[in-house]
Formats: sequence, structure tokens, C-alpha cells
Amino acid sequence: MADAKVIPFDEDTRTRRGSSRSRGRAAARKPGEAAGANALAALPVEDRTVRDPAAAGPKDAGTAAADGPDAGAAGAGAAGATPEEAQGGTQPRPAAEGSPLAAALGQAADRLLGGPWERRVAHGLAFLRRRVTGDYEVDDFGYDEDLTDQLLMSLLRPLYESYFRVEVKGIENIPAEGGALVVANHSGTLPLDGLMMQVAVHDNHPAGRHLRLLAADLVFVLPLVNELARKAGHTLACAEDAQRLLERGEVVGVMPEGFKGLGKPFSERYKLQRFGRGGFVATALKTRVPIVPCSIVGAEEIYPMIGNAKTAARLLGFPYFPMTPTFPWLGPLGLVPLPTKWTIQFGEPIATDGYAPEAAEDPMLVFNLTDQVRETIQHTLYKLLVQRRSVFF
Repeated sequence: MADAKVIPFDEDTRTRRGSSRSRGRAAARKPGEAAGANALAALPVEDRTVRDPAAAGPKDAGTAAADGPDAGAAGAGAAGATPEEAQGGTQPRPAAEGSPLAAALGQAADRLLGGPWERRVAHGLAFLRRRVTGDYEVDDFGYDEDLTDQLLMSLLRPLYESYFRVEVKGIENIPAEGGALVVANHSGTLPLDGLMMQVAVHDNHPAGRHLRLLAADLVFVLPLVNELARKAGHTLACAEDAQRLLERGEVVGVMPEGFKGLGKPFSERYKLQRFGRGGFVATALKTRVPIVPCSIVGAEEIYPMIGNAKTAARLLGFPYFPMTPTFPWLGPLGLVPLPTKWTIQFGEPIATDGYAPEAAEDPMLVFNLTDQVRETIQHTLYKLLVQRRSVFF
């Protein structure tokens, strides 16, 4: 009876608790004791006195030695230590470091610190530093490239990528260097098509080119709009400004339909209006830059114009006052455009360097080239409409 052992009914529970305590005490032991202590803690209570080499006799010690590597590895694994820790005597990691919550937090921190958000924050701070110190340039037209790249394009990009889901084709037709004149159709009641075309060139051109748009004089008399337009690189739609930009080697965008195309009724959608007198062709001939036709599908349906309140337009000094299915009936909510699917295609350039500079004074040549550009854009519009599956998809 003296050799008998009484095992309490909660012995298993005590064993598990003891194992947990042993992991905590293992860090305080000497390095050489870590493997033996962990292997001992992993064994049942009744077997500890037999398999502990320090307390057992020669026979029991030999049995424990024969179990050597396997027993040590099993003990290390059961106690939360790796085999390397058990063999090399290193201290095991605390249990909290290996918990799923700690691992998840560590992975999230790694993703945040090494991901795009860190770069965005760094770029944002660098941008603020440049604005505060004045370390940025503005050209004589008022174009602020740093503000456009870091702020204005970032504001337009969600509309471009997620709302209108613009698909760009033929961007390689815009030359990688030198001047070029991009001529596009104009529609949509509000000039969002010009802004989307600017983002398309900025984000997709392999040479990272910027599009300088020619805008109507109304843009430069509206408060706030005037400043933003200048900062974004827009300038007045006149031959002198366009020629100066092209001679500098800039990519210039023009929409010859003007307000006639922008404010046309929904029943005449995708039917090009008159292209004016061909002043853009004369400018291209003078500067000998290629003309790139551009066709935009999707802008016609963002504000379906079903009426024009001419009296209100005269009172406000606007070329037209649109009435759509939602505006002005829904108030400010009526200004939200419909989420149509857009396609912007840049066509093959029409060369002008084969003509002499004085060819810009030939009205017949200017008329023929203007008609060629207009027909190219109209034909491409019809082709894209046939290929389009839906207005919104």
C-alpha cells in the first residue's frame, strides 16, 4: 500500500495546466535544460519519474537515451517549442506571439506598411511639403503639373475608372514626343467628356504625356472653375494659344463642335454638328503636327437632354439651359450623371508635315482636311455603337 499512488479525478486537468506553466517557466531555465524540461512536461504524470534521465537508474536512463531524438522532438512540439529550440537550447517564444490574433495583426501591419497606402501617405506628405515651400512650377498659361498629377487627376480617377469604366483604344496613335492635335466629338450637356479624355491620356499613354485642352471662354469667367481649369492645363480656344502650345511640343485637345455638340438634344445623339471654319486644321498646318481623331461613346447618355429652357438660359447668360429626366425636377440630385459605359478611341494620325506652312492659307485644303477629320470621327462612332452591347455595360 505504501507504493500505491492515488490519482485525483482532475489529474488530466492539472496535467494540462502544469504543461502550460512549464512553458512559462522554461524561459527562466538554463539553455541546456530547455529540451529536457519540455520533454518531461509533455509526458503523463505517472511516467515522469521513469523517463527523466536525471532521476532514473542506468537502465531507465538508457531507455530514455534510446528514445532520444524522437522523444525530444515530441516534447518540444508538445510544449510549444520548435525542434531547433529543443536541440540548440534556445528559449521558446512566448505563447502570445504564436496566437492567431497576433499573427493576423502582424500580417495586417506588414500589408499596410509595405503596401500602396504607405506610398500614398508618403506622396501626400511630399506634395504638402512642396506646396508649403513653393517647390513647384507653373507655366505662363497657369498650368500646375504637380497639382494636376497629385490632386486633380486623383479626384477625377474614381469617376473615370469606377463610375464610367472608360475603355481606351488606340492610345499609341498619340506620338511619344513632339506636338499633336487631338480632335474629338463633344457631347453630354456638361463637358465631362473632355475631362475623361484628359485622364485617359494621362493614365494610359506609355510616354506619360499630358493633354492640354482648349476650352470656351465661358469656362474662364466662372468663379473657381476658371482657376481649376488653368491649373489643369486648359487654355482659351483661340488659334494663338493653340499654336504656342503645339510649337512647344505639347499634346493639345480640341472639340470643334463646341456648345452646338455639347447642348444638342438627345434625339440627335452621336450625330456630329458642324466643325466650325476649320481653324484647328489651319493651326495644325502652321505647326506641322499630326491630327489625331478621337471618338467618344457613352457621354451622350449621361444627361439625356429632352428640352432647352431658352428663357432661363438668356437670363443666366448660358448658351442653353438643359432639361433632363432628372433635372431640374430633382434639384441637386438631378446633376448626378447616369453611370454609362464609355469607350474612347484614338484614331490613326493624319500627317500635316507634308504641306508647306503657307498651306494653312488655302481655304480649300483646310476644308478638305476638316471634312476628312469629321468623317473619320463619325465613322468610328457608328462602328463603336454597333459593337456596344449596352449603354450601361
